[in-house]
Amino acid sequence: MGKPILEVKDLRVSFKMYAGEVQAVRGVSFTVEKGEVLAIVGESGCGKSVTAQTIMRLIPSPPSVIKPGSSILFDGKHDIAKMTESQMEHVRGNDIGMIFQDPMTSLNPTKTVGAQISEGILKHTKATKAEALQRSAELLTLVGMSNAQERIYQYPHELSGGMRQRVMIALSLACNPKLLIADEPTTALDVTIQAQIMDLLRDIQKKTDTSIILITHDLGVVAEMAHKIIVMYAGKVVETGTLNDIFYNPKHPYTWGLLRSVPRLDSDKNRELDSIPGTPPDLYKPPVGCAFAARCPYAMQICKEVDPEHFDIDGKGHSAACWLNHPDAPKVELPVGIGRGAHG
Repeated sequence: MGKPILEVKDLRVSFKMYAGEVQAVRGVSFTVEKGEVLAIVGESGCGKSVTAQTIMRLIPSPPSVIKPGSSILFDGKHDIAKMTESQMEHVRGNDIGMIFQDPMTSLNPTKTVGAQISEGILKHTKATKAEALQRSAELLTLVGMSNAQERIYQYPHELSGGMRQRVMIALSLACNPKLLIADEPTTALDVTIQAQIMDLLRDIQKKTDTSIILITHDLGVVAEMAHKIIVMYAGKVVETGTLNDIFYNPKHPYTWGLLRSVPRLDSDKNRELDSIPGTPPDLYKPPVGCAFAARCPYAMQICKEVDPEHFDIDGKGHSAACWLNHPDAPKVELPVGIGRGAHG
């Protein structure tokens, strides 16, 4: 696809608290190509949102600390990890846009929708107020809102949840960013509106060729949109691959657990949805071996003693940090209803 628009290398982010240091992100690396949709999935507390907000440099420091050696290379030349706040002001909203989880708390209740969308346009371009307001109406039309000329004079509380999320998407697209980060954009919405928002993001991506990082805990949400998926657990990437790799040939037991928690139309109607037993590890003091070992039904002694490196699966970018992929590991069959064959 060419040179990546974003390269994250060995990203480590900690929070220094009274009780100690929370190692929220522990050596995360990935790339996003131009026009690509990358999904970052995992349960709550795995480090997805911290990773996304660190890319935007939105996490206050202190208490957060980006550890030495971390690199966030944007557009091949800017290391976001080393940028000052004044430099980041030129990046946020202009080169990188972000859609937040809850539009009701992310939008300013005292300003009209048009004024909030116009703010970024006025800051990063030479547009007049009238031109910025007209651009705001055009963006609202782009994201599927009717009567856009009237909507720009309304306040967030006058809109439904789905409409507010469309405003957030319009706001993030105001300056034609090269990269869009969507942090669980459908969390607070009902299922029907979720589908509409995902369809909208897919259409916008195709029309504008914008790269998108989609943060979610729901693999079902990304099934029709993502080109590449990374699965996070306890602040680390445990598996990465294409959409087909993760859905049809997953190689990490945590990914299996996530997949078995998603309802499928083609599965046995009497099969109960699985849950992953136990709780994530305490990141004040991460475990020595594999962080998932305590919850994994396939854990071996080595899993509890040595943290696995990523094993290359196919030589085409699919990898998983699981000792079951070692040539000497016992063969394990994929759980019923997952993938298309045996693991190993």
